[in-house]
Amino acid sequence: MAVVVLALGWGRMLPPLVVGIVTILLAGAVLAAVHHAEVVAHRVGEPFGSLVLAVAVTVIEVALIVTLMVAGAGAAETLARDTVFAAVILTSNGIVGLSILVGARRDAIVSFNAEGAGAALATVATLATLSMVVPTFTTTTPGPVFSPPQLAFAAITALALYGLFVTLQTGRHRDYFLPVTGDGKVIEADHHAIRPSTRAALTSVGLLLIALIGVVGNAKLVSPTIERAVAAAGFPLSVVGVIIAILILSPETVAALRAARRGQMQISLNLAFGSAMASIGLTIPTIAVASIWLPVPLHLGLDGNHIVLLALTVVVTVLTVVPGRATLLQAGVHLALLAAYLFLALSP
Repeated sequence: MAVVVLALGWGRMLPPLVVGIVTILLAGAVLAAVHHAEVVAHRVGEPFGSLVLAVAVTVIEVALIVTLMVAGAGAAETLARDTVFAAVILTSNGIVGLSILVGARRDAIVSFNAEGAGAALATVATLATLSMVVPTFTTTTPGPVFSPPQLAFAAITALALYGLFVTLQTGRHRDYFLPVTGDGKVIEADHHAIRPSTRAALTSVGLLLIALIGVVGNAKLVSPTIERAVAAAGFPLSVVGVIIAILILSPETVAALRAARRGQMQISLNLAFGSAMASIGLTIPTIAVASIWLPVPLHLGLDGNHIVLLALTVVVTVLTVVPGRATLLQAGVHLALLAAYLFLALSP
């Protein structure tokens, strides 16, 4: 139903009643995406299951960004930067903080593999710094803009690091990304779930893609209404990107919270850091290639307050993942950083 409404409403101005219907179907598409992602995850096992949802959402998100930039939407030159940075903060503070909150309410102390979480965080921090902090300080071109050779270097580095991480995550160091018990013992599989058949898993792969198209597409349908509401409230236009990022990341958020509720905190971290990593590692190379034809310049460099938030997020997350255990205090710190980001988005 979400995809049908998307096909009927694409490119049209929607009345308030239809926007309400689209929002309800958007929520349904989120729940459907999470369900089918979990079916696939039970079939292929971890950490492949976490990769399926993160990469699928990111691929469609990249397509949406490119489409909006080609159309010359408002603040199109900063759209990729704002979306990717929002994804990094929302995943590293929002998903991580909420997952620890849910898991700690269940077990008081949540446990995960510090080696896997630390490796993922190091990759996210490197990708974010090279792609969004360095452009602010380069001098070859004025403004927060890479020169063509610099953009090519950043794109190749991002793709190479992401490819290396996925290769190690699913191969030689797969054990680092599996759920663990309180004493550090690896949980190889979810014994409470029945492993679906190949046919059911393939069906869920197709339905997952359809559901994700419904999520991203319907988020785009309601974005004009959101943009008008943001402008009427006097908030910066970048707030629209934050809201759209929240909608797009909602499947990963719901899936991560479900995993935390089952006591599988490592899966929650895989989803959080994997989504941030995929958002940078796939978006920057794609945008770098698309910038050849884009009608607007590509601003990737962050401003000062966002650089401070990114640095603080990295430091706090390091202190969270290094012990391999976390409590409600860590959840509160991450959620405070998320609240600071959202507040500064409304009042920069």
